[in-house]
Amino acid sequence: MSQSITVSWSTVDAKYPEASVQVDKLPNHDLILRCQAGLRPDRAAFAELLRRYQSQVDKVLYHLAPDWADRADLAQEVWIRVYRNINRLQEPAKFRGWLSRIATNLFYDELRKRKRVMSPLSLDAPRLLEDGEMDWEIAGDTPGPEEELTTREFYEQLREAIADLPEVFRTTIVLREIEGMAYEEIAEITGVSLGTVKSRIARARSRLQAHLQNYLDS
Repeated sequence: MSQSITVSWSTVDAKYPEASVQVDKLPNHDLILRCQAGLRPDRAAFAELLRRYQSQVDKVLYHLAPDWADRADLAQEVWIRVYRNINRLQEPAKFRGWLSRIATNLFYDELRKRKRVMSPLSLDAPRLLEDGEMDWEIAGDTPGPEEELTTREFYEQLREAIADLPEVFRTTIVLREIEGMAYEEIAEITGVSLGTVKSRIARARSRLQAHLQNYLDS
């Protein structure tokens, strides 16, 4: 996956002196409450929040737009939106889902601006076989040359399968299989019914299986 993206404090115009409390010792819930305490988030608390959750933003954007050269700019914009709107978050326990929703919505905003759909890359979508569901994860033991070639070929097939998914299916699969979100959370983020979410996931998995079946059989 791409390297972690650094966000400059100049972009959010944080002007508060660093608090004496060791924010890195605070639980997530208290850290978010501290960010919500003033008119603007406390600088030290927000920096710690960014440190803890930046990898999540990177991961969401990576799987939604792996070929976008400006993912770093998108990640920075996500945190700017978080900085400006964190006081609107009523339930700190739901911060993770709220953050993913901001990243996903920003992706959609950019997608509409560009008038085109990018081909995503996901190596974490589940694989369906006749006897059940298996993970895409491949064992980490040192592979031989033949196994390495097979692995590369498999990932190429997987890239093609993911690229062929309609964008709404792709987003749903990313939120479910990569982010591990509940169906209810996905429904809230995408603005569709729970039944639609379940249908999209099932249809996305079916398309992946159909695309990869010949390769898997061989």
